[in-house]
Amino acid sequence: MRAAAPLAAGPGPGGIAAVIGELLGLRAQGRGGEAHALLCEAAAWPAGRLPGLADELVRAGLAADWATLLWEAASLPPERLAAAAAALGEAGRYADCEALLRQGAARPAAEIAEAAMALAGSGRTREADALLGAFVKVRTAEEAVRLARRDPQWLTPRLLRAAEALSGTHHRDLVHALRVAKPPVQ
Repeated sequence: MRAAAPLAAGPGPGGIAAVIGELLGLRAQGRGGEAHALLCEAAAWPAGRLPGLADELVRAGLAADWATLLWEAASLPPERLAAAAAALGEAGRYADCEALLRQGAARPAAEIAEAAMALAGSGRTREADALLGAFVKVRTAEEAVRLARRDPQWLTPRLLRAAEALSGTHHRDLVHALRVAKPPVQ
């Protein structure tokens, strides 16, 4: 059974090195389930630690584990998802940020709205728009209308821009869904 000491000790620089060492050991022993549990715990670390953890995982040859950690981070509560995306964006890890946001687009519309507004509130409008773009790409126009209801004045124009950037069809479908919504979304 895996000891919880490295994560319990906190996510400082030694915490990252300890996690990398433990992951390497677990992988070498074929203990994938325990490695996954460790990644889930690390996904819950403070968002500012994620870019450094990503660098060290990739440097140690554990890029697949970084992808798994991103997947797990996509299921964090909306404000934590937003913080993780913002930290990755601030660190210049744009591809990771966008992957995280695409994976997070599977959430309920209300959580997407909350995460997008949290990102914008922290000055990360690029990431907020990327999240909304991912949502519009994989969800129906009716779901986008439900999302827009959270803050119609702020969300509706962004959703329309995201839909237009995807295709004329996406844009027309969203415009139609907004018009026929009961009550209409302004």
